[in-house]
Amino acid sequence: MVPLIGMVLLSMSIPSDFLSDQKKYERVRTAIKDKQDQIEKSLLDHQISLNQVNVLFVAYKDDDLLEIYAKSKTESTYKKIKSYAICYRSGILGPKRKQGDGQVPEGFYHIDRFNPVSNYYLSLGINYPNLSDKKKSTASNLGGDIFIHGSCVSIGCLPMTDDMIKEIYLYAVYAKNNGQSKIPVYIFPFQMTEQNLSIYQTKYKDQKDLIAFWTNLKDGYAKFFKDHKALKISVNDKGDYTFL
Repeated sequence: MVPLIGMVLLSMSIPSDFLSDQKKYERVRTAIKDKQDQIEKSLLDHQISLNQVNVLFVAYKDDDLLEIYAKSKTESTYKKIKSYAICYRSGILGPKRKQGDGQVPEGFYHIDRFNPVSNYYLSLGINYPNLSDKKKSTASNLGGDIFIHGSCVSIGCLPMTDDMIKEIYLYAVYAKNNGQSKIPVYIFPFQMTEQNLSIYQTKYKDQKDLIAFWTNLKDGYAKFFKDHKALKISVNDKGDYTFL
């Protein structure tokens, strides 16, 4: 969880030129100087231009891994562009259900804030708690302020180091500047293949609610990796995800 001291949070409503607004901040200008050429090359290797890119993030907690998928905004299917090691992780496997539990969330989210003056260099806010979290939690305070950010310390967030957050942040900035109003962030406990799910079901066999939750996440995982398209998601009365 990231402290909000001194933060400038920019909402997901799209200004006329989001990139120009971001360039007002020194850390964003530094990120562009240090990383833009590298980003452009990575995208061009996949026939995607910087001024057309849309992105999607996938994280795996037990693998300490964050992947970036990208596509041209006129296309529908995503390609994996880059993988990053998550520098540190608090908590254990399983969803976040309350303030102070130290957990990294699990589920289907999106970026809802950009912070170019973060206490953790640069940060991207995740819309935890989402509707599923709210329906499944009985806590009076579910917590919040979950970010993908720089540095290598955190409680409940995804710290990527100051160097790597420059790239990750810029991918999101350019995608938003290209008109992507909602950048998906899918956070899984592990790579949810049938084999892996079977292993974890055995390991956590006494936690029936957790296994049911993971089985629900597996449906979304399987659909994304079958179609490579952003998921269309709704949440039922029990807080389970349904995939349209």
